[in-house]
Amino acid sequence: MNIQGFQKLTLLDFPGHTACTLFTGGCNLRCPFCHNVPLVLDPNGETPFSEQEIFSFLETRKGILDGVAITGGEPLLQPDIAAFIRKIKSAGFLVKTDTNGFFPDVLCALLKEGLLDYVAMDVKNSAEKYAATCGRDTLDLAPVEKSIDLLLSAGIDFEFRTTVIKEYHTVEDIAAIARRISGAPRYYLQAFKDSGILSEGACTAPEEETMRAMAAAAAPFVKTVGLRGI
Repeated sequence: MNIQGFQKLTLLDFPGHTACTLFTGGCNLRCPFCHNVPLVLDPNGETPFSEQEIFSFLETRKGILDGVAITGGEPLLQPDIAAFIRKIKSAGFLVKTDTNGFFPDVLCALLKEGLLDYVAMDVKNSAEKYAATCGRDTLDLAPVEKSIDLLLSAGIDFEFRTTVIKEYHTVEDIAAIARRISGAPRYYLQAFKDSGILSEGACTAPEEETMRAMAAAAAPFVKTVGLRGI
């Protein structure tokens, strides 16, 4: 596992649980609003944390932490992700992973094996704007569609989420996303936050009024709509 970052305590990354967060290096997308640009553009830029370091730490946190949140980058790019999660589960911890949805076969295998307790999947934008929002000229969205359907029928806790950028999203886009994920238990709209190290271009957060209008447009399609960062 290429673990480039390690946060020893989070009360936010794994809803309802205390956890630590691991940041994997590498991503197949180049979203211009990414807040973890170094992990994407230079996935081997830091000496990775060893698995021994991670599991030695977890051994000292049994009964204190509930789980481990794995984010990135794109965690499902890691070729040994399944073996790594098996070790975490064997140590007695819950596992949450983030994903951009472009690796449905990996996601499916992890779900079938019962290795995931919570999944947060980014849905970047409405279909016609997806490629541009991901920093690509073109994109095959079939993997994303498959991942959405996998989660909708998975029987585990999960969320869909969209980082909302004024320059990329409209109320109509959010409504289109919500319609596609209809029936999801929760959909979070996250206001863009500037990390100060954007890969390119200018990105700004929408006004709170716009965020609330987006939430209202999504509400008919999903059970719960949440706003983050406003």
